Amino acid sequence: MKRKYVSFITIPILVMVLSFTACSEATEPSAGSETVTPANETVTTPEPENNKAPEPTRPQTESFDLMTGEGDQPLTAALQQGDGFSLYVFEKFDFDASEGRLFLTSNPEYNVEIEPLPADYDLTQLRTAGKEELEAFGEVSDYSGELVEHPLGYAEVYLQVSNGEGIRDYMVWKSESGDAYLFRLRNPKGEEASDFAGPVLVSLSTVQK
Repeated sequence: MKRKYVSFITIPILVMVLSFTACSEATEPSAGSETVTPANETVTTPEPENNKAPEPTRPQTESFDLMTGEGDQPLTAALQQGDGFSLYVFEKFDFDASEGRLFLTSNPEYNVEIEPLPADYDLTQLRTAGKEELEAFGEVSDYSGELVEHPLGYAEVYLQVSNGEGIRDYMVWKSESGDAYLFRLRNPKGEEASDFAGPVLVSLSTVQK
């Protein structure tokens, strides 16, 4: 009875040892095996953060419909670069980029000065300064707000003096991108006044950072 009991215990122990050995051999990787990347697996390389798409450029020329004595006529204007902004300039006009000054070629007395404003500009302060500036030439009229049938469409400040010598305008205007500009326009009384007024206002409406 004693031998049979010992034999009964020994056989299961041997089977268990063999089972553990087989499991260890099945789970342990061979020493010479290497991890292989599947052939169809692709590795995505992150794009550099500073790899931004270039900003779109404006066309070198544009055509605009202007009201003339002969009705609406398409006129072509060329792109000009100023200090931090660009605009389209028609024939018979010149643009001084260093001074931000657009003027009639035949008579520079017809001109407008373009000044980019900082993002934190004080509109109340600009309005007050404009009134003080124009009061030296006569009574100041205020056309601020929506401008009906006007190339600029809307002006936060639009002050004007009209007298026997001509017209002076002081305007604070925002482009479609939200950048603000100050325009000081001088349109003396004379034969060239109509040649200046229409095209210059269209040019001002194209000012863009």
